[in-house]
Parts: sequence; C-alpha cells; structure tokens
Amino acid sequence: MYESKFVKIDLKAGLLSRDSAEDYNKIIENYLKENWKFIQIFAPSTGRYEFLPYFELIFERKIKNFN
Repeated sequence: MYESKFVKIDLKAGLLSRDSAEDYNKIIENYLKENWKFIQIFAPSTGRYEFLPYFELIFERKIKNFN
C-alpha cells in the first residue's frame, strides 16, 4: 500500500520566479531524503488568457508496517 503527498507551489503572475524554482528543488530534495518518490508536477488547466496560479509536486511512498 502507498500513501501520496501533494505539495502546492504558488506562482506570481503565472511565472516561475527564481524563488519558486529554488523552493521546488529544495522541496523535492527534502522529500527524497524522507523516502518519498517524486511522481510528477501537476499544473492545472488555465483559460486562454489566464496565468498559471500554482502547480503541485506529487510524491508517493510505501506505508511502513502495512499488513
């Protein structure tokens, strides 16, 4: 059995700022150290002229001692 974790990264005006890029790299590294497996980045659908307000990092790992 696996558990999942979704980590939301907010963006400013739909752009990946330098801070956001550093944040998500650090977040992925930290979760990997805790035995989470990085699965994907999810970006929600936007309208024709809308900006991307956020994306989510998706992780999973086996549940310890699950019978």
